[in-house]
Amino acid sequence: MQKPTFQQLLDAGVHFGHLKRKWNPAMEPYIFMERNGIHIIDLHKTLAKLDEAAAAIKQIAKSGKTILFVATKKQAKEIIATKVKSVGMPYITERWWGGMLTNFQTLRRAIKKINTIEKMETTGTFEKLSKRERLQLSRSKEKLDRRLGSVSDMTKVPAAIFVVDVLKEKIAVREAQKLAMPIFAMVDTNSNPRQIDYVIPSNDDASQSIELVIDYITQAIKEGIEERKVDKDKQKDVKRTKTPVKKKIEKKQTAETEVSDKTESDNEE
Repeated sequence: MQKPTFQQLLDAGVHFGHLKRKWNPAMEPYIFMERNGIHIIDLHKTLAKLDEAAAAIKQIAKSGKTILFVATKKQAKEIIATKVKSVGMPYITERWWGGMLTNFQTLRRAIKKINTIEKMETTGTFEKLSKRERLQLSRSKEKLDRRLGSVSDMTKVPAAIFVVDVLKEKIAVREAQKLAMPIFAMVDTNSNPRQIDYVIPSNDDASQSIELVIDYITQAIKEGIEERKVDKDKQKDVKRTKTPVKKKIEKKQTAETEVSDKTESDNEE
């Protein structure tokens, strides 16, 4: 896991905040200075908070749990789809569907509908429908696919959520709060960091800034998944090693019992 340097953060524009008049006073601890009416984020604090977030998210991945990424702004969509998909985590890049977390059963019904249509397509049932019915179902599936993204593979509520732009994704943040779910987020100077568990003070508008942060976070997830696999393999090896020893002991005990029984039998004679 390669941590970005101060210079890389600087080059990516991670330090650029919003206009001073748009700031949220709660972000004051993360602001270094003001320049030409724009707040400048303290990158030393960004690096520290990025490390903290990466360490926590790595442990969640290592435990085999899921982190849902939410980024519907155009600068982040492609980055999220590419980076997050590579580590097998779910993501939302279209408009947030209200109740996606707090009313998970509604989401499951939508996923079931997609699966039903797909099954109809593979079994040949789809072709038996009228042209109008096929068109309606195809449009319905396309709409659901677009809205759900990779969430259609999610079988249970995620363990945590990662958000790019907490103001734009305020409904997702609110739902995660209701479920007491850990919230990781890129937080700009116009947002409230108090509602976020793992704040990464950063420019959430520039694509380079978003890519640098997401790249490091997904590296942490990948490392967590790999460590989980190594731990599982070790457990299998230990189990495999213990089994023959156990059998050997059981065999020895059986042999000793048989000798003991034979000795007793001889003595009786």
